[in-house]
Amino acid sequence: MAGTSSGIVAGLVAVSVGTVGLLAYQADATVPASLRTLSASASPSAAATKAPRDRRHPTALPADSGKGERVVYSVDDDRVWLVNDHGRVIRTFGVRPGGVDPAPGSYWVTSRSNAITGSDGLPVEHVVRFTQVNGVTVGFSAATRNQAAEPGSPRTGAIRETRPDGEAMWQFATIGVPVVVIR
Repeated sequence: MAGTSSGIVAGLVAVSVGTVGLLAYQADATVPASLRTLSASASPSAAATKAPRDRRHPTALPADSGKGERVVYSVDDDRVWLVNDHGRVIRTFGVRPGGVDPAPGSYWVTSRSNAITGSDGLPVEHVVRFTQVNGVTVGFSAATRNQAAEPGSPRTGAIRETRPDGEAMWQFATIGVPVVVIR
């Protein structure tokens, strides 16, 4: 009987390992090609020069800010553009950056939290993270109360939005959506 039981267990283990392998293969095969080349911690691929702007329309999407669906964030202009897969801006808004800026380059949304306490001690919602700079997580969020950070707060990578803009970001920027940081 012991030989039969061990044979059954070995068979179940083999089937389980095969199933996990098949599922891993299928998951890898369904990753969009655009995500295969991006890395959340990759060295920035965009040049450090300021992206060209339309002087007549200062809130227009800057040229050379990528293609397809993406979030574009200008660290110099403190502005965000949500761009659909046809390259059309569906929303743009100003933001208040934290003390840590991400380097210009291409990233993607790596994690999200509906509601947490920010590193500055404020309750925030609709947190959309896309990189780290020297151990500081960088992402978009909306404070749930209109107040300043506590005195002596650590330098943060929080890019703060209004609550309506934070809701729009939350709906748009799901895991894997590209984030292009420009000057």
